[in-house]
Amino acid sequence: MLAIFLSMKITSSVQNKLLATAIGCCIVLASCTKGKRIDEPGNLVPKTAEQDATVPSAKIGDAILHTETFGNPANPMLLVLHGGPGSDYRYLLNCKAFANDGYYVVFYDQRGSGLSQRFPRSSYTIDQIIEEVGDVIKHYRTSATQKVFILGHSWGGMLASAYINKYPQAIDGAILGEPGGLTYDHMVSYISKSRPSNITKEVTNDAVYIDQILTGTKNGHEILDYKMMLLAASDGSEESAIGDEGYPPTWRAGAVISYALFDLGKKQGFDWTQNLSQFNHKILFMYSANNKAYGEAHAKAVAAPYRDVQMFRVEGAGHDMLTFATGWNNAYATMLQYLNELK
Repeated sequence: MLAIFLSMKITSSVQNKLLATAIGCCIVLASCTKGKRIDEPGNLVPKTAEQDATVPSAKIGDAILHTETFGNPANPMLLVLHGGPGSDYRYLLNCKAFANDGYYVVFYDQRGSGLSQRFPRSSYTIDQIIEEVGDVIKHYRTSATQKVFILGHSWGGMLASAYINKYPQAIDGAILGEPGGLTYDHMVSYISKSRPSNITKEVTNDAVYIDQILTGTKNGHEILDYKMMLLAASDGSEESAIGDEGYPPTWRAGAVISYALFDLGKKQGFDWTQNLSQFNHKILFMYSANNKAYGEAHAKAVAAPYRDVQMFRVEGAGHDMLTFATGWNNAYATMLQYLNELK
């Protein structure tokens, strides 16, 4: 029953009350079954690579990361960075197509995200996530002369820029799809438009209703990940400003790392623009036509610290422009041309 509800688009309070009832029944059943709990691995959300040996993975640094590669390892590498923080790469799997055009495409779920290993909230640092990008490149790079490109979407575009800002000579090009902001102030500006706080909205009521039945501890990954997936479902609603055609496919949210990184950003702030002028390659900066919270002005402001920028508006798409058919079909040729020019 839970699997059926998870596969449905969350659009009404009635549906979520039914979902809450189903979960309540599961809790009752679990309490009557010796040794069984609803928050055991695999009950609410899929198991991580650490918990399930059948999940494709690699031990990179101190983390077991969910990761997959496509194409010839000797070809130029295209590293794909998903959004969030705390999402996974499932919604970006259209990018496998680049393997057919001569690229070695590498996907991974960032630590604490998707199907990668979970860690305590207090263990995460922003610098750790930045360094992990370089660790993944090093793990999969087959020669010192192999060119490396990064495709980062949303938070992934922010992470790509953070890595470039720290290591301006490390990669050979980047495609950035609507990174929220490369400074804390830019990020806050975008979030305030894309996720305005309004308790009267139905999607908000849908997302928080479950708190009446299911709660989680500070590091209760299964329950918190499940609840985050319900909240994220509002991105696919008609009320959302980001203009998506629906809710992007996902395996599992990473709630703890999401909370941890947002807390760190609020406490420490960030500015990943100071060294971007030292990046000697052109970047492709994409923004979508249907995301009312982003727009051309914000796109140009975010991209401004780079020396050489090709701006591209993806028609017929919202924020998740590489997930749904219209956006993907309208963006692919431009992305491929950009990569081939630097190849």
